[in-house]
Amino acid sequence: MNVPTRIAVVGLGYVGLPLAIALAHHYPVIGLDVNLDRVAALNAGHDETQEVSDTALANTKALFSSNPAEISGTDLFIVTVPTPVDADQEPDLNAVRSAVDNIGKFIEPGGTVVLESTVYPGVTEEICGPILSAQSGLICGVDFFLGYSPERMNPGDKQHSLADITKIVAGQTPSVTEMLAAVYGAVTNGNIFIAKDIRTAEAAKVIENAQRDINIAFVNEITMIFNKLGLSAYDVLDAASTKWNFLPFLPGLVGGHCIGVDPHYLAHKAQSIGHDPAIILAGRRINDEMARYVASSIDELLTAPSRILILGLTFKENVPDLRNTKVIEIISALQALGHDVDVHDPIANKAEATAAYNIDLIPSLGSSSYDVVVGAVPHASYTDFGTVDFDRLVAKDGIVADIKGMWRAVSLPAGIRRWSL
Repeated sequence: MNVPTRIAVVGLGYVGLPLAIALAHHYPVIGLDVNLDRVAALNAGHDETQEVSDTALANTKALFSSNPAEISGTDLFIVTVPTPVDADQEPDLNAVRSAVDNIGKFIEPGGTVVLESTVYPGVTEEICGPILSAQSGLICGVDFFLGYSPERMNPGDKQHSLADITKIVAGQTPSVTEMLAAVYGAVTNGNIFIAKDIRTAEAAKVIENAQRDINIAFVNEITMIFNKLGLSAYDVLDAASTKWNFLPFLPGLVGGHCIGVDPHYLAHKAQSIGHDPAIILAGRRINDEMARYVASSIDELLTAPSRILILGLTFKENVPDLRNTKVIEIISALQALGHDVDVHDPIANKAEATAAYNIDLIPSLGSSSYDVVVGAVPHASYTDFGTVDFDRLVAKDGIVADIKGMWRAVSLPAGIRRWSL
């Protein structure tokens, strides 16, 4: 088994940075990212994603650079770049192509390239391999080798960090697989699952979030049904969850860069081989409709254009990530219905909110009274709200719209109505 003498992690986001930090305890590591500001911040000792502490950054032996030439002299390359979808919900592999194109300029005989990004089965061998060969002049499977080890990071989740998860690995040859098991095992306490082959590992990853998407879609659909029946979905789920094998999914928005994206990769591959992925796409349609459903449900409770406060803009709780947040769709729908909407988020980057969504986050929650206060994202500072907070923020005869059910146990001031999924 060849032991890597130097590892390059290409892409330093939520996935790549923690991996680079962990690997640097065992190997020389260079982290590469095309975002100059991102690299500058890391070299200054701060991770704006909050996945890695300033202390860990200050103490790491990993190096960070935006210069592709810095990855020369490396024998193991790990690609952790985003794999989004385009405006037509088709896979966008531009970041992957660019990353392996750069690697191909510097890979030497005996090198290995591992993809961690979520893709459909075949991308590593059918797309990455040929690009690397074309750039390097080397023969894939002879002069250099491929591997796949899907990322399983959950932003903001401190209970399921890299060291706590099972890492799937698959290599182009048994010796590559053995090497990857050793490398990743060093940072996961040996918690490794060896997949049958690369395509199997790719398939395993792409169904993980597709499965979650479908389960959430089911809960979102029954929530719409129960709302028409005058029932609280949360009350129903509390009762149903007492059965030992009931799955604990909750209603809500499905945004971000994983659950709302990955099913489209599987659907794309299915359609390319002549299969109609009916359930997968049905789940996507239901979840994509939830923001408009929430906005229209709130609007139906109002008799005139109203002042509305949205609490939370990020795609999930307690993380600053604004990518593919579905809260913006609630805001846009309410504005289109004639309502005046303010947005507050104590974690989101204000400049990014303005640049990406033209949203000017209000700096603080004063004593201004709103006709409706919408709990969109259950940040810790919002889940701590009590009766006095609503008395301060909600106008007399106003509405508290609790999308995530975070205030179910809170007694609202007299006269204030409650709406929830």
